[in-house]
Amino acid sequence: MIQEGDKVPAGSFKVMGAEGPTDVTTDELFNGKKTVLFAVPGAFTPTCSAAHLPGFVVHADEIKAKGVDNIVCMSVNDVFVMGAWGDSQNAENIIMAADGNGEYASALGLTMDGSGFGMGTRSQRFAMIIDDGVVTHLGLEDGPGLENSSADAIMEKL
Repeated sequence: MIQEGDKVPAGSFKVMGAEGPTDVTTDELFNGKKTVLFAVPGAFTPTCSAAHLPGFVVHADEIKAKGVDNIVCMSVNDVFVMGAWGDSQNAENIIMAADGNGEYASALGLTMDGSGFGMGTRSQRFAMIIDDGVVTHLGLEDGPGLENSSADAIMEKL
């Protein structure tokens, strides 16, 4: 599992662009930048839609005012679902990154088994601060709730 002080693994995500799905690499998101990356188990799911993503939407300007270049929401969903979820949540200041096959969550060592809910392998709920490709803070949730990975918790660490 990735730890504070580790360099994030190389990888890529799909994001919905004006012309349709496009690729964005971890180099583009993290190198030479301060980025908040938070992950949810699933787009449109109750806690993710009611609290986790909305907290970052509401506080995006405050987070960026603390020197953050990118706020990235990652989920093991396809790019079309992530694009629609971002639109429905007014998340225009957040990069909605689809980790469609869970490859990046796996590379981070932060997967969970959601098969009991019919969701298969998903990302654990977490938020991290990445400074020039290095994890400076990791807020991982051990169970349900948003104590360590909420926008408020991340703003306290910035």
